[in-house]
Amino acid sequence: MDYSRPELADRLAAEYVAGTLRGPARRRFEALLPAHAALRAATRAWRDRLMPLTSVVTPEKPSAAVWQKIEQRIQPARAPAATAPTGWWQQLAFWRAFSGIAAVAVVSLSVLLANPEPAQAPIIVVLSSTAPAEGGAVVPASFVASISGDGRTVVTKPLVNVSVEANRVLELWAAAGSGAPRSLGLISANGASAFTKATLPAGTDHLAVSLEPPGGSPTGAPTGPVLFVGKLTL
Repeated sequence: MDYSRPELADRLAAEYVAGTLRGPARRRFEALLPAHAALRAATRAWRDRLMPLTSVVTPEKPSAAVWQKIEQRIQPARAPAATAPTGWWQQLAFWRAFSGIAAVAVVSLSVLLANPEPAQAPIIVVLSSTAPAEGGAVVPASFVASISGDGRTVVTKPLVNVSVEANRVLELWAAAGSGAPRSLGLISANGASAFTKATLPAGTDHLAVSLEPPGGSPTGAPTGPVLFVGKLTL
């Protein structure tokens, strides 16, 4: 597999940073990082893109027990003092900071829901443009959505500002297979949008963003072009 291909490196890095790349595939990706500059660059780029998604939630300090479990998973055995330097993806300080931000997102979603029970891990959906790429270039993802474990909270944030005409708005939809989509509401083209009482159709497997008239679709279904689509990876 040619990991120097930009589209492959970008896709794997997106899944890795979002947390949807799991098990042996995740461990294999981490083992490849030291030898592949393209993978490292793509991982840094996706880390920088996804970090702003946490700006819409209230910070909360993880407990000491959480840090202990993270350290045990990252460094099950203390290495000798004179070990060789490691890359940024292997350093405890980096993963402590990144894991802390991920933990903040999970905990804060439960705060938004006023749910006293432990929060489930959110599902991250990357929505990419449906516009055809020019000259074979890879069309970058434009939106990231975070769905709480119970499916009742959805937070979206554009990775780059999206240009929308003054008399048009963006509307977020959820759908299961070929079933009719359900509107989750209007979303911002240049900032975060949060829905704390979202109703996702049973078996939802993808999200989409359509261009609509002011106030949203008047028919209960997308009336304008569907600009962005993202599949749920469970």
